[in-house]
Formats: sequence, C-alpha cells, structure tokens
Amino acid sequence: MTASRPYSILITDDDRDSRETLRDIVAPQGYRTILAASGEEALEIIHVEPIHLVLLDMHMARLTGLETVRLMHEENAVLPCILVTADADAGLIRQALNAQVFSVIPKPVSKNVVLYTVVRALGRVYGPPTDPARPASAG
Repeated sequence: MTASRPYSILITDDDRDSRETLRDIVAPQGYRTILAASGEEALEIIHVEPIHLVLLDMHMARLTGLETVRLMHEENAVLPCILVTADADAGLIRQALNAQVFSVIPKPVSKNVVLYTVVRALGRVYGPPTDPARPASAG
C-alpha cells in the first residue's frame, strides 16, 4: 500500500514521540511528511507548504486538534484531517464530525488503521490511487 502520488502529510502533535511514530508509519509508504509541534505551527505550515492531509492529536497545549481543524478548514475546506486521540468517546466523535474531520483514530495507534484511513481520506479527496505496475485496461 504505497503512495502512487507524492502526497504531503502534516503530522501535528505536541509529543515528539507520537509525531515520530506517525511519521515512521506513513513515510515508508512514500508520503512526504512534515512535522509540527502545535496547532499554531501547523497553521503556519499550511500557508507555505503544499499539504494534502493532516494527522492531528486532539489534546495540545494552546489549540486543540479540533480547533486547529476548524481554522484549517477556513483556509482550505477540502483538506482532509484525521484526529488522533486517546479518548475517542461519542461526544468527541460527534464534535469531530461537525468539524468535518475525516476520521478519528484511537491511541495507541495501529499501523494498519493509520495507513487504511490515510489511503481512504486521500482517495476521497484526490481520487483513488493508481497502481503504476498495472496498465490501464483498454476500453
């Protein structure tokens, strides 16, 4: 399940180990990764870097993941955002859906769940991935 396009994923978490864990999951699949330590830093990055998807921790010091998503969507309404949290209860999931979050992934994260969710989110916004090894079928 490797990236067939050069997608950039912004990973935002105030915990360095969590950022690096998510990077270590998605980078080997061919995604370009950019790391941010806060919601504020993530908002700065989306103004200067082409970002295709954002993975965000819910609980960060100043801006929460949801607050950051809402501000990002003011700039780019279709930017897919995936929230990562240790407390994915029904109330938080409802808030996330209202904020147009693509999905909520519980912590501790599963590599397979992260990759599956990333591929689905990118596919929904940018179209399904193509397999460069498989020729297009003649119509």
